[in-house]
Amino acid sequence: MNRMSRPAIDPAIASGGAATRDGQPISYSRAPASDLAPWIARLYVSVVDAPADYVLSCGIFSDAAMLRIQLRGEWTAETADGRRQMGRAALYFGPQTRRMPITVKGSFTSVGLSFRAGACHALGGLKLDALCDRLAPLDTLGMCNEEWISLLPEGASPEEWCLAMEAAMRRMIARSGAAPPDPVTASVEAAAFTNPEITVARLAQQCGTEQRRLERLIRRDFGIPPKQVLRRARALDMASHLRGVADQEEAEALALRYYDQSHLIREFTALFGMSPRQFVDSPQPLMTLSLETRQARRLELIARIAPGDIKPWQ
Repeated sequence: MNRMSRPAIDPAIASGGAATRDGQPISYSRAPASDLAPWIARLYVSVVDAPADYVLSCGIFSDAAMLRIQLRGEWTAETADGRRQMGRAALYFGPQTRRMPITVKGSFTSVGLSFRAGACHALGGLKLDALCDRLAPLDTLGMCNEEWISLLPEGASPEEWCLAMEAAMRRMIARSGAAPPDPVTASVEAAAFTNPEITVARLAQQCGTEQRRLERLIRRDFGIPPKQVLRRARALDMASHLRGVADQEEAEALALRYYDQSHLIREFTALFGMSPRQFVDSPQPLMTLSLETRQARRLELIARIAPGDIKPWQ
């Protein structure tokens, strides 16, 4: 399936930083320092300006557990525990198994990081199957809300905020004395980016472990079974393509992951709550921010771009 049309954008909002060639806001994001790479997948800063009374209705879909610090905006999230409202706050977001509806009123600034698969269990003993599609206070992971917000003084640059978060993570890892996440979990995480068409049986063989052990580890560290991890990865890659934040040279390869058009529509609608056509034709600014950050990490991981390079959609 080729890109169907130019994705719709929301003319009421403007990026406070970078944007795609289509004019969609994107985040400042980068890979972590090498010593933090076993624990952190990506750091990001998203700044979007909007009229004070403007309400943006969208959604997010992240395959990673996230620490999100909301510095501006009035946010509402439809979670597995019901509606959650928040203003200026630091929160732990479990990974999503499907699109999470989000609204935000006014301009917003969101700063945070995504955890590597298995990092939350290694650091705090968390089993992600109990946290999928949920929000939790930072003390769930032994973090302090006020401490993390204080890391982000007004007027600092996005890179200064990222450096401050890295320093805080180093202190947390040192205090915990935790060993890095299980290598099997790391191998499955890599496979979701590089080869999400692989079968679970073949994946277990590739990881050098029994399929039953693989399934137990993945449910603990991803929150869902390995088959669903791979299915979600395929859908997120296709969503990135549809929103114009993927390498368009991969378009045919991404489409061939689905048997046919009806298979794509069925799988996509089940996870995103709308068809691919609807996904392209309606503005998706929050979703695009989330997808773009993930896709930048993926392209670096598979060596299609080098860290810090200009991305194909810029």
